[in-house]
Order: sequence, then structure tokens, then C-alpha cells
Amino acid sequence: AGATMTFSAQKCGVCFQPPSIILIYKDNSQDKTRQRIMPVRNFYKFSDCSRAAEELKNNPRHKAYLEGVSLHQLQKLYSLLRGHLKGQSLAESLQKFQQEETIDPEEDMNKLDDKELAKRKSIMDELFEKNRKKKDDPDFVYDLEMEFPQDELESCGWDIESDEEI
Repeated sequence: AGATMTFSAQKCGVCFQPPSIILIYKDNSQDKTRQRIMPVRNFYKFSDCSRAAEELKNNPRHKAYLEGVSLHQLQKLYSLLRGHLKGQSLAESLQKFQQEETIDPEEDMNKLDDKELAKRKSIMDELFEKNRKKKDDPDFVYDLEMEFPQDELESCGWDIESDEEI
């Protein structure tokens, strides 16, 4: 292992109004927990969640902060945001995401084309990773349903990018 990360992600959530991805992280150099708001721009109900997630993760302004957040986690947040833009409730969006992410044990893997197969495989890896990580693992990212109650989100008027201490 090389240098340790300056920022360790702790929780990741999504705010619908204004659309933004919220990261709670620890600034290891100062030993403080901070919150970073990353406004989501140019994302619409037909946007590609995977691409949006990759763009955010590689954004030079946010890259260092998002090192501990998996691409899959970001995709999930974007898919919830996209569901919201389509008028779905949070529960519906989560269920949809869950369906797309669930592997059907009865499914005949031999009948799938390469792209689908690759997708299934990455989901399996992801599930394996998830189960392997324990709560005290610094890279462990909580799932957002637990962490961001809906009514709390509605009232957040976070427009600006801020890294204030919380």
C-alpha cells in the first residue's frame, strides 16, 4: 500500500432538491468529519446512470473525495435521482434498482450474451465485495436508505458546494 487516502468516505447519499450527491467523509489530515455537496448538473430522466457515475468519480474536483466510494454505489444514487425525475417514489426506484441488480438463480447463464454475462459477473463481484466488507472497514459505505430519511432531504437547501465541518 502506498500513501493512505487523505479523505475516507463514510456515507454517501442523494438529495433531490436541488439534485446533488452528498458525501460524508473524514478528512484524515485534520481528523475532522465533513460533508461535501456535489451538485448534479445536466442529468435528466433519460440520462445514463453509469456514465454519470463515471464522470462524477473522475471529476478532478471530486476525485480525491470519491476514492472510497464504489462506482456501483454512485450508480445507485444516480438511478434513485433518475427515478425521482421520472416521478417515482424512493421506494419504487430502490425496488427497480434492486430488480436490475438481482441475479436470478434459475437463469441459464449460457443463454446470455457477453454483455449481459459481464453485467451479471460484476454484480456477483459486487455482492461478494459487499459481504466481505465489515462495518469497521474504512471503505465501508452505508447504504443510503438507512442514512438519509426522506423528510430530512426535502428540507435541505444545499445549493453550494460546501465542506463545512459537521
